[in-house]
Amino acid sequence: MYPMGEGTDCWVGFDTSNYTTSVAVAMRDGNAPGGVSVVANLKTPLPVPPGGRGLRQSEAVFAHVRNLPGMTDALGRVLSESGYRVAAVGYSARPRDAADSYMPCFLEGAVAARAFAAGCGVPVYAFSHQSGHIAAAMYGAGLLTGSGEDGLRFPEQPLLAFHVSGGTTEAVLVRPRPEGAEPAVLTADDGRAGGHTVQPLAGGFSVEIVGGSADLHAGQVIDRAGVMMGLPFPCGPALEALAASNQSKLPPVKLSVRDGFCNLSGVENQAARLWQETGDAPLVSAFVLTCVGRTLRRMTDQLQQKLAGPGENLPVLYAGGVMSNRLIRPLLREGAGWETHFAPPAYAADNAAGVALLCAEAWGRGIRPCLSARAALPNEKR
Repeated sequence: MYPMGEGTDCWVGFDTSNYTTSVAVAMRDGNAPGGVSVVANLKTPLPVPPGGRGLRQSEAVFAHVRNLPGMTDALGRVLSESGYRVAAVGYSARPRDAADSYMPCFLEGAVAARAFAAGCGVPVYAFSHQSGHIAAAMYGAGLLTGSGEDGLRFPEQPLLAFHVSGGTTEAVLVRPRPEGAEPAVLTADDGRAGGHTVQPLAGGFSVEIVGGSADLHAGQVIDRAGVMMGLPFPCGPALEALAASNQSKLPPVKLSVRDGFCNLSGVENQAARLWQETGDAPLVSAFVLTCVGRTLRRMTDQLQQKLAGPGENLPVLYAGGVMSNRLIRPLLREGAGWETHFAPPAYAADNAAGVALLCAEAWGRGIRPCLSARAALPNEKR
């Protein structure tokens, strides 16, 4: 058994993306919005060799294998020192809530989460990485409701959410999960997850893809431009710092957006030509970030027209690592006729906090866990 107190309930989350190994703890807190606070949000980035533009899945899996023992040790110390009582464990099982969404690096988080849950004798829940991003962004933006007594609740009105990172550039329509809805979570054996395919819970909401990129992801464009200029990967922070010092006029920005979907490969090509012609790193950095920001804004404008009713607008939530960029955010806020929400950087980049929050919400509603466990559900006797 892992060291565990007898005090306040808490929920543990694991996330093993292609960029970061993450674990987090959310605890019951009657004084916090939604009745839950994130009290630990631990992350270790996956190492990328100089000049690299990312990791192959085999490399990411190996990096998580090396990171997870230290992360679980740190998690154990948080729990033993705080005296929290683990109620349930959650993990990211796949990139998105889609039947064909699969990435090997998430298997390491699944193994670690199940082992940790078994040691604590508690239920374990599966979610998608994307849903975790959205939940963390909601938390960071102050959109959660509920209380310590009633349980955590996600927004009850539809909203438009963007998940923008190195691995995803998608816009989704987020709707509340209907009362009583409980998706099946175990299907036939396909060899991926200990004899079963784990169907992630949709969390406290459902997501429908309504926009995205047809080629490169926004984070890929940023990283490729940065690597081209000799910057360390991931390149977002370095590009942001360089762009802030730019004094040159930007060349015309050419965007490719139609019906909420974009093409970003042209931005990479334009940036390469600009770098070849000028060798001006601040100018190229500002150009790339401006193109990305304006592309996302045009996508938002088009989706508002497509999805919102006459005279109405949907609130918009931006999540994902790219949304940590402080030069892109003003391009999305300026002149917007709708509520625009961003998460703080700690909850915009890859993290396990959103998974811990999804776990808290599912456990609080008494939803069946994805795997059997020795512990009782909240509506059963302990």
